[in-house]
Amino acid sequence: MSSDRKAARSVARGFLAAVLVIVGFAIAGSPLRAASFQPLEIVTKNGVQVFSVEMATTEEEKQTGLMYRKELADGKGMLFDFNPEQEVSMWMKNTYVSLDMIFIRSDGRILRIAENTEPLSTKIISSKGPARAVLEVVAGTAQKYGIRPGDRVGHPLFGSK
Repeated sequence: MSSDRKAARSVARGFLAAVLVIVGFAIAGSPLRAASFQPLEIVTKNGVQVFSVEMATTEEEKQTGLMYRKELADGKGMLFDFNPEQEVSMWMKNTYVSLDMIFIRSDGRILRIAENTEPLSTKIISSKGPARAVLEVVAGTAQKYGIRPGDRVGHPLFGSK
């Protein structure tokens, strides 16, 4: 076999190995999966705050949430859709970043905010009433932007924006 053919086969094997690794990661649900982000607005007394949120709509996405992530940028978050409106319970198991959890009613009004949640805790954090969705943002966000219960959230889940 010529050295050119050997080189070509070696390159082809390397390419095939790389493709198999990428496919394996994709099947395993690794972070290689592209996240779709959507804009979300919260109208506060201090003005409108805009966030870019990743959607958690499937059971798997809702169960995993922000687990295993080492950081969450200001202005980013995850929006969990729990349609229909219901009592919601969350926890921080395997979640390394302290979060503010914003529980939102089906009309888009904020029901409750659990601020500065404890990383890695299995303590149950309840909506304490019916909620359609939960917005998770980095801890301190509610305080920083003056987000309070009763403020309105603008996003298609709530029939707006």
